[in-house]
Amino acid sequence: MSFLLGEVAPDDPSWNKRGALYVPSGQGPTVWAADDIYTVKATGAQTNGNIGFIEATVPAGGGPVPHAHTQEDETFYVLDGELEFTDGDHEFTAVAGDFIHVPKGIRHGFKNRRIHAARLLFIYTPPGLEQLMLDHSTPARPGETPPPIDDDMTARAEQVIRKSKTIMLP
Repeated sequence: MSFLLGEVAPDDPSWNKRGALYVPSGQGPTVWAADDIYTVKATGAQTNGNIGFIEATVPAGGGPVPHAHTQEDETFYVLDGELEFTDGDHEFTAVAGDFIHVPKGIRHGFKNRRIHAARLLFIYTPPGLEQLMLDHSTPARPGETPPPIDDDMTARAEQVIRKSKTIMLP
């Protein structure tokens, strides 16, 4: 098979077939996961089982405790702000424009130690954890901040942890 223009028919109707997943800015289901805000931009079901994609806002003091995923790699891209990341026994500060890829089985976490919220993207490969977040987190309400962590939110988080086989680590 060749991909030279002279060897393909540019007027073939298959070139005009639609299939992109488009999620406009500010769109996508949004949940409160602990004190962070996650907007799911793409699930495994929407990407033919390829990736899960989340846009996260992490308020001052927010972020997950160190943990390790047993079934998926997790990739982060920092859009805005500054986060203190844990990588195994090492800590580093990630800022806007930084890329972090965490293979499954690696202890990791992050904390926003600044005054202002940080924003970042998560990519799960294979997908699935993003759907668990949707299924077991509290839907966010416009104009409100996440409520304090209570027994219900803790129980929901424990379901995500158990179902995703995530290992919580100190």
